[in-house]
Amino acid sequence: MTGYAEILAGAAGTGRRLTRDELEDRRRLGEQAAEAGHSLRSLVRLHLDATRASWPGGSSVPGSGVTDTVLSAVAQAVDAFAEGYERAQRLAVRQEEAARREFIDDLLYGRSDLGRLAERAERFGLVLSRAHAVAVAEGPDTYDDTAPVTRLVETALISRFGDRRVLITTKNGQLICIAPGDQDDVLAFFAKQAYAATDGSRVAIGRPQTGAGGVVHSYEEALSTLELAERLELDDPVLRAADLLVYPVLTRDRQAMADLVLSVLGPLRGARGGAEPLLRTLEVYFDAGCTAAEAARRLALSVRALTYRLERIHQLTGANPADPVHRYTLQTAVIGARLLSWPAQEI
Repeated sequence: MTGYAEILAGAAGTGRRLTRDELEDRRRLGEQAAEAGHSLRSLVRLHLDATRASWPGGSSVPGSGVTDTVLSAVAQAVDAFAEGYERAQRLAVRQEEAARREFIDDLLYGRSDLGRLAERAERFGLVLSRAHAVAVAEGPDTYDDTAPVTRLVETALISRFGDRRVLITTKNGQLICIAPGDQDDVLAFFAKQAYAATDGSRVAIGRPQTGAGGVVHSYEEALSTLELAERLELDDPVLRAADLLVYPVLTRDRQAMADLVLSVLGPLRGARGGAEPLLRTLEVYFDAGCTAAEAARRLALSVRALTYRLERIHQLTGANPADPVHRYTLQTAVIGARLLSWPAQEI
């Protein structure tokens, strides 16, 4: 209400209209009131009460009793009208939220008729005849559609790209972005904003896929990529399914991968301390580009100690990590061990 009485006094005294600055100030205060959670009905009532209190001349002017009665009736009528409007608006919001959530569930799980789903998608800004890609952000907390993080990321995307047929939503506590498949800049920006807003989330981006079924496929790829990153202990904050396609290929035949792990790395269980220290040594050695000095630094070992471990691995497995012929088999087996959670879990 700041400045409202002064505006009324100025208008009554001169007959002028509100200035541009005054109107802008009213808009700003309205935004602040909405952000503070005040209802429109209560704000209108306050303005009407202030109008009655500031009416020129007050009760000493002839006919002011009639004026006061009329203003009181106006306040009652507008208050009742606003109450009905807010009641209908709350119902509409609940219905819209329910429809949106049902659409999101059907879209991401592919449970609805595809033709009907495509029709409903138009209402939410998606054209399912085009290819779409899905990005999923997983942070330290769980998020829903009303979470501050969700609103912050959505506002940033709208401010940057405007209306690009992008849908921001949540599912199972994760933040999700569905965007046209040819707009990778949108998904990259989403990943950046989600990482910043969630204080270090991990974001996975599925490959672009066509049609309503394509959205489900891309979404499932993103989820699988997040799971894969956790199992492989990947540190990258943004992961693309397209860059990790080799891993699903390796695990497609689980039994074959298990046989490889046990036949190649199984002898490491005979080492003092079990297989895990030597398995970790191989993993870091391969990640370091098979550079002994760098691997030793990452493991906080001397180069001599690292060399001893590599020789021990050679003795136990018969495969030499420094030999290019053996290296591929060993590295594939190490990846398989991480994917299968071996040796912590028996396979």
